Amino acid sequence: MARTSLAASKKRSEERRVLAGTLVGTTIEWYDFFIFAQLTATLLSPLFLEPLSKSNPGFGQILAFAMIGISFLFRPLGAIVAGHLGDKYGRKRILVATLIMMGAATALIGMLPTYAQIGVAAPLLLVLLRIVQGFSAGGEWGGAALMAVEHAPKNKRGYFGAYPQIGVPIGMILATGMLYILRTSMTPEQFGAWGWRIPFLLSVVLIVVGYLIRKAVEESPVFKQLALRKASEHTPLKQLFQTNTKEVIQAALIFISNNAAGYLVIAFFISYTTKVLGMPVAPVLLATTIGAVGWLIFTLVGGWLSDHLGRRNTFVIGYGIVFVWMIPMFMLIDTGSIFLYGLSVFVLTTGLGLSYGPQSAMYAEMFPAHIRYSGISIGYALGAILGGAFAATVAQILLEETGKSISIAIYIMVLTVISVAAVLWVGETKGNNLHVEDVDPELQATHDAAQRDQLT
Repeated sequence: MARTSLAASKKRSEERRVLAGTLVGTTIEWYDFFIFAQLTATLLSPLFLEPLSKSNPGFGQILAFAMIGISFLFRPLGAIVAGHLGDKYGRKRILVATLIMMGAATALIGMLPTYAQIGVAAPLLLVLLRIVQGFSAGGEWGGAALMAVEHAPKNKRGYFGAYPQIGVPIGMILATGMLYILRTSMTPEQFGAWGWRIPFLLSVVLIVVGYLIRKAVEESPVFKQLALRKASEHTPLKQLFQTNTKEVIQAALIFISNNAAGYLVIAFFISYTTKVLGMPVAPVLLATTIGAVGWLIFTLVGGWLSDHLGRRNTFVIGYGIVFVWMIPMFMLIDTGSIFLYGLSVFVLTTGLGLSYGPQSAMYAEMFPAHIRYSGISIGYALGAILGGAFAATVAQILLEETGKSISIAIYIMVLTVISVAAVLWVGETKGNNLHVEDVDPELQATHDAAQRDQLT
């Protein structure tokens, strides 16, 4: 009895390390990403696109938002490279590499000279570092999602898979909270001159913490099974597109609405409320942070709910909220009330959370083990391009052309219909087998015995 109890205790301890490792990594990755996105909405255009920002502020803002999208174009490349290596050499080491790459690029952005200091080289270097960020982000999510889901008990895949997902709202809370503190503790001149660099540079500390936590996490048990196969797969990427192209397309389409609506919260709303509606920046940042708390809560709820109602049903409920809320949300935001803005974002994040929490589990259940890292990473990256990459840019263009925010609502509603159709196309995946079917029985028995000895 004591032996069994000790084994169960060690298993729970390892599960906690896995959840912490996937959570801390995605939190840091998205903190880095959101710092850039939110500063793009308020500051980076005049710093790095100075002449254009002065001569044509509207187009300068569109171009600044396009810098967010540029990094998304390199996510598929990061997904291909990380997915290929992760399927061949393991999830863990790739996760450590993507974490360090993202942190280094973010810290270097904090050291960049501005346009006033080095001219056109400033935006070019900024774009280069954004490409590095996009490349690393393309490989990060898939590995974190698989580490969580492949370690999970079968009846808790959705809940475990929600942990890397909540790294998004937590990263947003940290990023938005940091900007709020800085903007309220120094003058606008100080923030514009040097204060904006602080959140980028602080990512170095977060990277060290994340690295230490991830190094302590065990490799995915499914990948350990892959290592026991008699015939290992030498070209997982080639096999992916030979046998599972449809699933890659489905995964991309499922994500586009959530990602596009999410980037309205992350980047566009801050610019729209402060520059168009004239609301003060600090209260907007605070209200956005409160909205991100709702995103965190309902992402966990979405993962948990998908273990009970199924992945498909949870997605449909979440996307139904996003669709129905779009037009009322913009009507409330357009009143210029900071309270109604905060309420609008919070309600939106309920739908975002419910359509984001089940994603890790559903994607993992869509692909066989030997090509799973490649499949979910590439599907996620393509969905990010079609959805969030240029969502803020498209929203700004629609606003410039129509002068009406309802056009943005309709744009997101169309994407939501596409994503729901993709979810229904996939059907229910809950309970699909995640493990490797053709492992040599003797090797598997030896491996299982070694695992039991480690736990006891």
